[in-house]
Amino acid sequence: MFAPMDLPFSTRLPRFYFAYPPADEPAPALAPEILVDTIESPAERRAGLIAGLLAEPARISPKFFYDAQGCAIYGAICTLDEYYPTRTETGIFAKNRQAIAACLPTGAQWVDLGCGDGEKAWGWLDAVQAARYIGIDIAEGWLAATLQAGHKRFPHIGFTGVVTDFTRPFSITDVLGTQADKPAVFFYPGSSIGNFEPGQALSMLRTMRAHLGSHGRLLIGADAPCNTTTKPQPLLEAAYADALGVTAAFNLNVLRVVNRELGSHFAPGDFEHRAVFNAAASRIEMQLVARRSHQVTVGDAIRQFAAGEAIITEHSYKYTPERFEALLAQAGFGDVRRWSDERGWFNVYVAAPGAQA
Repeated sequence: MFAPMDLPFSTRLPRFYFAYPPADEPAPALAPEILVDTIESPAERRAGLIAGLLAEPARISPKFFYDAQGCAIYGAICTLDEYYPTRTETGIFAKNRQAIAACLPTGAQWVDLGCGDGEKAWGWLDAVQAARYIGIDIAEGWLAATLQAGHKRFPHIGFTGVVTDFTRPFSITDVLGTQADKPAVFFYPGSSIGNFEPGQALSMLRTMRAHLGSHGRLLIGADAPCNTTTKPQPLLEAAYADALGVTAAFNLNVLRVVNRELGSHFAPGDFEHRAVFNAAASRIEMQLVARRSHQVTVGDAIRQFAAGEAIITEHSYKYTPERFEALLAQAGFGDVRRWSDERGWFNVYVAAPGAQA
């Protein structure tokens, strides 16, 4: 599903003309640019959304979370007391930055997958003397703001953004190729890899591996499952069902996105947020559960929801180190280094390309 392929961009690298500064002054980096990957048409997007809602069980892809309001709410989630992944990973980075940076190429192109506001990447750009930042996200408005903020903070680094959908095949070979002499570091923090089903996660990792050549690296975070000692199940579930209801608002907001996309009339008040840990599958299951029996128009069809029926909106897989390192090996990575917090709640990995999978 995620096998790399050459994909067209509706916007290509433009030509820039500027006056060079005196020899004793560094040349300024070019202004940020955004490339829009055109792999999904509005008709395809609509058809996929309708098919998911008419399926049994009904599904809404997590990519529909991230309208302007969803992005803002997600930012709030990351600051919640219950949401440990962000601060735990941040702590691992802060404590081990020098050791991790020593495993990464210097002067690399820093590829920030699902970059959001870019804050997780900023601490790395100087640490590895990055030559370029490439932010990749599905939310174009958020991406544009991130590139401007990064360019202002790091004026000596080139900033490029690519708008694309990770649930479809993607390639940034052309983008990386403009500076082919600089290896790439693919940065995928926050345990976002857990939002893919295992087979899709493997395809995604293989896509990353295919971009790295022999000198690139992958820096990735993966959340660990619960256990009976340091990470009980209620603690894990609370990260996705906080006391203030912020995650519930994030989940319910997707129904407003669906209404805009399809012209439907989902009423958020007819559903409630639920997040439970499925131990057998080692994943959090985030759902919207119908409070009452009712029907909603979905495209040209009528979808009947029974009371208690769930719409699946997200799975978040949790990986033990052994399982995740096996997945990396299957994807074609060789030497793998790992760092964790003192409780073993979260793991950060640097993976080097191995034999091509």
